[in-house]
Amino acid sequence: MFDDKKHRYEVRVYFEDTDAGGIVYHATYLRFAERARSECLRDLGFPHAALVARHGMFFVVRRAKLDYLRPARLDDLLVVETEVLAVGGASALLRQGFYRQGETAALVWLTVSLACVGCHDQRPQRLPAEWRDAMAALVAGRA
Repeated sequence: MFDDKKHRYEVRVYFEDTDAGGIVYHATYLRFAERARSECLRDLGFPHAALVARHGMFFVVRRAKLDYLRPARLDDLLVVETEVLAVGGASALLRQGFYRQGETAALVWLTVSLACVGCHDQRPQRLPAEWRDAMAALVAGRA
């Protein structure tokens, strides 16, 4: 679901997502973020499987930076907001914020740089125009 050029995805924290203290394990945020990015693309009409099947390409994470501000806990319902900061010929820069549902203070911020690569050689490939245009339309400040 999109709102003000940001995609929102809900995820419930289960026992398997936490450490022994019932706090979301740090690496779990990467899994949640991946799901949210996948659903963002799907809601744009461009699921990952289509990029592979039609164009022989896929996204890889080039860089990820996480800032842990407050913990999420067992049974929390989280909202992951994904926004596109920039789109290049073969890359995209996104920011993802994690919030407890109904709250406005972020728990975690993730900035992720994605590269589009070919399935057979894993070398950078230009994003298909329709994918690039759809993602670029979400960049803040663009009409």
